Amino acid sequence: MQQSAISDNVKTAYDEFYQNHDEAWRMLGAKYKAQHIIDVSKGRTFKKVLEVGAGDGSILKFLSEQNFAPEYYAVEISESGVEHILSRNIKDVKSVQAFDGYKLPFDDNSFDLIILSHVLEHVEHERLLLREIKRVARHTIIEVPIDYKPGVDSRIKHFLAYGHINMYTPTALRYLLNTEGFEVEGDLTSIIPPEVTKFNTYVNQKKAKSIITDLKITAEFTAKDSLSKILGKKMSEQLANAYTVLCKKADHQLEIF
Repeated sequence: MQQSAISDNVKTAYDEFYQNHDEAWRMLGAKYKAQHIIDVSKGRTFKKVLEVGAGDGSILKFLSEQNFAPEYYAVEISESGVEHILSRNIKDVKSVQAFDGYKLPFDDNSFDLIILSHVLEHVEHERLLLREIKRVARHTIIEVPIDYKPGVDSRIKHFLAYGHINMYTPTALRYLLNTEGFEVEGDLTSIIPPEVTKFNTYVNQKKAKSIITDLKITAEFTAKDSLSKILGKKMSEQLANAYTVLCKKADHQLEIF
């Protein structure tokens, strides 16, 4: 696979993003993303872990602090992202490398686990990356935002502003994974917690702080969380803001035609 697989304008966008990124916002989101990885892995241990699309290393930092694994590795398309990861001096990180977005510089079955957290929605050729991940790791944890809702096509500019070029529901992600030879072993849904919504409202959007707004944010989260618990998996997937899966290589590849 050649380096031209990733568009020059995409690489430039992410280089600039990590040069000007918001540390507090990314660390807040990473705290919950790391916890989802820990939760979906419950009962399992992984020794050698690679994060693909590691950004600025914020998720790896939280995982390292929780002693999730004894060895961590990272690849990232953005040179500025690589620099941020290295500057953190994260415990037990063995290597950090830039890569072309698709070709992983490792041998077959080099890792116990690959983490792909909020990356797949940005990838131009998602199936190519999934095939490379399956080559390199025995297990994979993938988390994607659940952006898809009826009428999503009328909000293209909104999602492109975040670099989200792919849309998923839990069933759509499972379909994609199954047709690429992955077997889902565990999953979980999550709703954006009030702490994150408040930060986005008051800091990112610069809206005036309000007790009424606080109450609305908390009430909406509580209502969604309660409905998810009472009405089960189908409702939780409809209300979720993110979906996390733990999967392994399937014993056999699905035959197409």
